[in-house]
Amino acid sequence: MTHSHHDASVPRTHGPAAGRPHVHDQVDASDGGDDLLDLDGEVLEAYWGVALDRVTAAAAEGLGVVGRSPARVVDLGAGTGTGAVGLARRLPEAEVVAVDVSEPSLARVAVKAHAAGVGARVRTLVADLDTGWPDLSPIDLTWASMSLHHLADPVRSLAEVRRLTSPGGLLAVSEFDEPLRFLPDDLGIGRPGFETRALEVLSTVHAEALPNIGASWAAMLAESGWTVVDQHDVVIDERAPDHPLAGRYARAWFARLEDGLSGRLDAEDQVTLEALLDDGPQGLLHRSDLHLHGIRSLTLARA
Repeated sequence: MTHSHHDASVPRTHGPAAGRPHVHDQVDASDGGDDLLDLDGEVLEAYWGVALDRVTAAAAEGLGVVGRSPARVVDLGAGTGTGAVGLARRLPEAEVVAVDVSEPSLARVAVKAHAAGVGARVRTLVADLDTGWPDLSPIDLTWASMSLHHLADPVRSLAEVRRLTSPGGLLAVSEFDEPLRFLPDDLGIGRPGFETRALEVLSTVHAEALPNIGASWAAMLAESGWTVVDQHDVVIDERAPDHPLAGRYARAWFARLEDGLSGRLDAEDQVTLEALLDDGPQGLLHRSDLHLHGIRSLTLARA
């Protein structure tokens, strides 16, 4: 996945914040965004798994010692811990450091890690990576899902990660190549094409607040001294998703969209959005025509 996350994100209209996650772009813990991140991790668990399996396999291949498993793993912009806990499960000998700017998000990481039986190997670290990097060396594997585009200077930050990385260590960058979508073109309410128009407005918001969304991460990695070794797309395609939380996930996403695009939709589309968020039969919690689809890109680079 990737979450791949991936962009299919909910906007932060107040500008970037270092070390934020991941998956839907991007929401603040202070206003309920952590619930959305948790739902993303649950509903798209299989897609996260595809990405994390690929990353852990590549990390072990590059360390140059037979049987050597990554010893220190860093999740940059860990959010509520989908990546950090998933990596800890896959790498039973690794210490995983979950880095984020949000203390409430990291508190959820700790709870998830304990519930998964990996709490002793997952530690959390509050840091704003635009103001300075903690000394986490030597790092064997870094996972950055939907976080790097929030940094003020991603190239400088990527160079810093490389400086802290062991020879042969791996950096995995997960972003959305295509916005995550949930709805058919004709909803039976409003005029057709609501989601397309909403995403066009979202794209304008992102261009203003998050100029690095849609950047060529392979080019940035090369510029900062990394060697790109793999680029892979994880295609999300869930028609009539049977996950019991799919409707809640869609509703949480569009609720954040409503906050971020306040005053930017035309009157008819605003009415449509309100109907989708309502508890009535046309609302997202009760629709049988949801279709989750998008593309999460995964770029792997070696030090």
